Amino acid sequence: MNLDAIALLRQHLLTALDAQPSQTRRLFHGRGRLCAGLEHVTVDWLQGILWVALFREPDEQALTALLDMLRTLPSEPAWQRSQAHTLAVQQRYLPDSATQWLHGEAVEEWQIDEDGLRFKLDLGKKQNNGLFLDMRHGRNWVQANAQGKRVLNLFAYTCGFSVAAVAGGAERVVNLDMAKAALSRGRDNHRLNQHDLSRVSFLGHDLFKSWGKLKKLGPYELIIIDPPSFQKGSFVLTSDYQKVLRRLPDLLTEHGSVLACVNDPAIAPDFLIAEMAREAPELSFSQRLENPPEFVDIHADSALKALVFTRNA
Repeated sequence: MNLDAIALLRQHLLTALDAQPSQTRRLFHGRGRLCAGLEHVTVDWLQGILWVALFREPDEQALTALLDMLRTLPSEPAWQRSQAHTLAVQQRYLPDSATQWLHGEAVEEWQIDEDGLRFKLDLGKKQNNGLFLDMRHGRNWVQANAQGKRVLNLFAYTCGFSVAAVAGGAERVVNLDMAKAALSRGRDNHRLNQHDLSRVSFLGHDLFKSWGKLKKLGPYELIIIDPPSFQKGSFVLTSDYQKVLRRLPDLLTEHGSVLACVNDPAIAPDFLIAEMAREAPELSFSQRLENPPEFVDIHADSALKALVFTRNA
């Protein structure tokens, strides 16, 4: 990161703010590696809050220059027209992902809209705020394809897919995640959208010890798999994903579909396609969902992979 890169970021943000964004969106995706010197910077618009995340520590001079630049933004007409009120920088490279509030009051919880759905975010307390913005098209796809279906949402986190499924008319959704606090936030998200919770289950279990229970609650017309790339002691994508895929035929209906996701830049879509063919040959690759345009990456295979598979007739 150098002064030229910081100046480029400033101009990009002013242009984005001048467009007066309304719904939650990523304004700058440095991790797509299209802007030299800014590969470890992202900026999100959280409907009034400008949220800057640093994924690698800059040198002291660069960090000072970056923070100084950001502090000038609230004085700009573009900021004022956008109705922004808060500016924060999260240092993701620190063990506690410390947050500096550069403008406005610190905010712990914040509600945002995404294409008509409401979500509650946790800001400044955890590494992730509760909603992965690059999965917007995945949630849209689920909402458009959930009508009347029984849905299984594995690695549910805060239940974004579940909210989308119920909004799309799902008959029932089963969410499973080891993190009970995340599932609790998922309940909050459903309540924000005035959903009938009698149609939604929240299982705070270890997936690999829960196959019997999941089978009993099924079968499902739609299964969503969106695991972490690595979670110490519970999941390693390259060695554990296969254990999930081979269970799909027992959980899926005759004409069911699977949305399987990978967000590891080092793993290409071919990994999932090949492993599915090996572990669950009854399922065929159908399509890869497009990512939101603001998440453009220098290499398409490094970006989020959200692949749809369908069971052979």
